[in-house]
Amino acid sequence: MADRWKRIIPPLAGVAMVAVIVVGIALGNTPDAGSSGAKVLQYYSSHHGRQGTEVFLFGYSAVFAVVFYTGMASYLRQRGSDILATLTVVGGALMAVGLALGAGTAAGSFGQFLFAPIGVALIDNFGWQQALTVFGFLMLLIIPLALALSTPPVASTANAAPADQQTFTKALAEASGHRSSLLLVLGFFTCGFQLAFITVHLPAFLGDRGISTQIRGWVIAAIGLFNIMGSLSVGYLQNSLPKRYILSAIYFTRALATLAFISFPITPFSAIAFGAVSGLTWLSTVPPTSALVALMFGTRWFATLYGFAFVSHQVGGFLGVWLGGIVFEQFGSYTPIWWLSVMFGVLSALINLPIVEQPVARPVAQPA
Repeated sequence: MADRWKRIIPPLAGVAMVAVIVVGIALGNTPDAGSSGAKVLQYYSSHHGRQGTEVFLFGYSAVFAVVFYTGMASYLRQRGSDILATLTVVGGALMAVGLALGAGTAAGSFGQFLFAPIGVALIDNFGWQQALTVFGFLMLLIIPLALALSTPPVASTANAAPADQQTFTKALAEASGHRSSLLLVLGFFTCGFQLAFITVHLPAFLGDRGISTQIRGWVIAAIGLFNIMGSLSVGYLQNSLPKRYILSAIYFTRALATLAFISFPITPFSAIAFGAVSGLTWLSTVPPTSALVALMFGTRWFATLYGFAFVSHQVGGFLGVWLGGIVFEQFGSYTPIWWLSVMFGVLSALINLPIVEQPVARPVAQPA
């Protein structure tokens, strides 16, 4: 029981911290309150305008998101292989794993679809402080729901395969020197860059072109709704099509969608259409990326190695948000970043093509 709670407490603590900080920012910026978070937020808002406020809020939440994902990784590092193995047994085939990964990715998008218009309505009627407070308390619901993850540890077997006895440092060195793994990680950088830039800066971009707040909310909702379909579809297709081709098609589709979006006049229809196409490719990179990691290196260190790939994704996300704000402040336009996003999409489409979809070659242990 003690080991069970030792693994589940870090991610739950991360969720609680994020919720408390979100509520703290909201309450701290109300009259007669003076929390440090609110003061910093007010400084960024007064000295750097809208972009400074957006970048601050994104970075402020990202710090505590790292706490949550670090805790979750410590849990999945021990349980990730068991989860994947269970999915394979229950489904009777690898297709169950692909569908499960797609379904898990799609599930998070339903919240984006559901709460984007709700958030807009809360801000319009009650202000952003109250909206943040509501969402902060809603995040606390994750804690009781996450208790389902508290499962007893599985005893290790003495006759484990050599791959299952691999140490963390050896696994990391193996992945770092593997060409296909490096190509996969580089491509994942673009995913984070594009997603974070659109999430943070697209509403402001649309507002500058006269798109109403309600339509902007529905654009974000469309991303979440169509991501459900995209993630489920890719989770299914990756079992019959080469995953590298799927990833290449996703990145190339993003580049084409962005090019078309910025090349024609921005209207409510084009904005929602762009949100729909973006949604289809939004997190649909996750199932094939995670499946490739498991295929190449096995499930022993799956969660850890996928976590390192995700670091590349988050570095791209940071640069997408940061460069978007910097470029807008300097030139008063997002155009350079849109074109950079197109270029990254094309490059990632090409980078994923040479990936070899087969397990890494390991020396076979010789019997004594």
